[in-house]
Amino acid sequence: MNEQVPLYEQLQGVVEQFKLQAPQEVLDNLAKSVSDLIEKEQVSGLVVGSKAPNFTLKDATGKEVTLSEEVAKGPVILTFYRGGWCPFCNLELQAYKKHMDTIKEQDAQLIAVSPESPDNSLSSREKHDLPFYVLSDTNSHVSSAYKVAYEVPEYLAETLKGALGLDLIRYNDADVAMLPVPATYIIDKEGIIQLAFVNPDYTSRLEPTKAIEVLNNLK
Repeated sequence: MNEQVPLYEQLQGVVEQFKLQAPQEVLDNLAKSVSDLIEKEQVSGLVVGSKAPNFTLKDATGKEVTLSEEVAKGPVILTFYRGGWCPFCNLELQAYKKHMDTIKEQDAQLIAVSPESPDNSLSSREKHDLPFYVLSDTNSHVSSAYKVAYEVPEYLAETLKGALGLDLIRYNDADVAMLPVPATYIIDKEGIIQLAFVNPDYTSRLEPTKAIEVLNNLK
């Protein structure tokens, strides 16, 4: 897609196409999963001004990446996504890829975290040729620390299995089926959260241009 097309418009295009193709039961269950998260207030996220929880996770090659070491080099955009199977997540990562030169000009970098197993993260990275860290958060410990993880209800797990052939526990090599809601944080060199975007709606994402605006203001 054209680089100038806002991520929001790209996401809406996928939403409309999905509505045309997916069975109504699938659409209803996905909508219910979002409303349940909102009504039960299952995810709150961390707020601006909070200290970002430190973590060490492995990338697809087994390399360990530690947040505190990375923020010492410059600001970090930390984004949590569901996995390479999610078209909305893929659009988000591709949108950030197009802006990586601008992000690097701010002495910043992007770290993308998902509950995918390392093998599946490697597939995602190779498939999309992403120029940033893609880390595996096995059993969602880090996304839980950032208050963006939730245990997938049985009806949603069955919907994903039926519609996509996706067994989350097996795919993520996890003990429990868990996913993060869309969430992006900007963390400054002192490890303080300067932007917090958390949304229970799986079709929603932070515009990369908004993240870049915040990076500009950190100077």
